[in-house]
This record gives sequence, structure tokens and C-alpha cells, in this order.
Amino acid sequence: MRATAACTTVLALALLAGIGARAGDSGDLARALASPERPEADRSRDAGRRPADVIAFLGVAPGMTALDLIAAGGYYTEVLSLAVGPEGRVYAQNPPFVLKYRDGANDKALTARLAGDRLENVERLDRDLADLELAPGSIDVAITALNFHDVYNGRGPEVAEAFLAAVYRLLEPGGLLGLIDHAGTPGADNEDLHRIEEGLVDAAVRAAGFGIEAKSDLLRNPDDDHTRNVFDPEIRGRTDRFLMRLRKPR
Repeated sequence: MRATAACTTVLALALLAGIGARAGDSGDLARALASPERPEADRSRDAGRRPADVIAFLGVAPGMTALDLIAAGGYYTEVLSLAVGPEGRVYAQNPPFVLKYRDGANDKALTARLAGDRLENVERLDRDLADLELAPGSIDVAITALNFHDVYNGRGPEVAEAFLAAVYRLLEPGGLLGLIDHAGTPGADNEDLHRIEEGLVDAAVRAAGFGIEAKSDLLRNPDDDHTRNVFDPEIRGRTDRFLMRLRKPR
């Protein structure tokens, strides 16, 4: 059993080292993400999430320090781990309530993902964003995927702006935040649908001090009319999503 665990760790380190040694382009990362050493459940979600292209759009590179905000089970934690390589660092942050959700499903998934130091450049932070105890300006890039709508819809614009302001403080000058979310329609019950209007996000990120450097159509789906709940089997995993690259001024 120990030999199997050791072999898995060696393979994971080799995979990390290979990525870190290269230029970090989307083709290199795509090949690493296709490795059978990565969970099959993650690989099955890649078609709808296009992780290598998202990482390239955000400019994540080997050696960076990254923060996966509300990481849940750690899908993007592992993607970031591969992207920053062995010289980089990834923090997987989850508020306690996210780890308790659905009988602890996210906690169990993240624990399994990191078991045996499988991703040695990852550190779990099972704390609220305000309690992370990370130094201001210590993060190169942060990402939050399909979470901001819950912060905004569930707790209101002021809390959502405070969330963004906390991320802003953690980023180094010139640091980046990647924000992905399910597109909503003005006037719809977006809280019930688990969506958010893109314009509301624009206003919130600007209020927190970020510049909207770029938006991407990578995750857009014109076949999603924004009327279905994102968990509806007819659209789950294929929702129309906006992707933003947000910059903290230097």
C-alpha cells in the first residue's frame, strides 16, 4: 500500500515538474490535464469548462502564487496546481459552511484530492475570507468560479463588494482576479436560478477598485436562454457563462 502511495506521489510530482519547466502555454497544460493521474470526474467536466484556455486567458504562469476562492471540491485548485508548477503555490479556500454543505461532500472531495500530498504545492485554508491570515499583496492571481452569484444574491451587494475588496487587498499590485459565473437576465429571479446579471458584477468589481481588463467568450453558450435553473439536467454543465479578467492597478 505504501509503495502504491509513493508511486502516485512520484507521478504527481513528475507531472508538476513537467509543467513548471515549460512555458505554461495552453497546449502544455491541456496535455497535463488529460493525464490519467487526474481524476476522471474532473476530466469529464473539462469540455464545458475549458480549463487550459481559461488559465491561458488569465495569464497564470509557473511560479505564481494563486488563490482558489470558494474552492469547493477543488476542481480549479488542481488546475492551478498544475499551471503554477512545483515552484508555485496554491491556496484552496473554503468557508466552513461550504465544507458542511450536502453532508460534507466538498470536504470529502477536497480531502481525497489532496490525500498523500498528491498536490504538494497546495495548502487548504478552511476559513472565511476575512480570516485567512495571508499577507496583503501576497497573491499573484485569484479565481472564483461559479460562486459570486451566491455571494451577491444571497447576502446582498454590500457583502459582495466587501468580498471583492478583501480579494483586492490580498492581490499584489497588478495582480489578477478571474471571475466566472452563470449569466442571468435583468428582471428574472436570478437568485432562484443561481445566476447573476453581468452588469451587476461589472458595477461591483469597479466599486471594489478593480479594472475590467478583458472579457472572454470562451464559456459562452447561445443555446442557454437564461430561463432554467443551472442545476436543470437539460443545461447543467453547459450554461452560458461570462469570464472576466480583473486587474488590481499597479
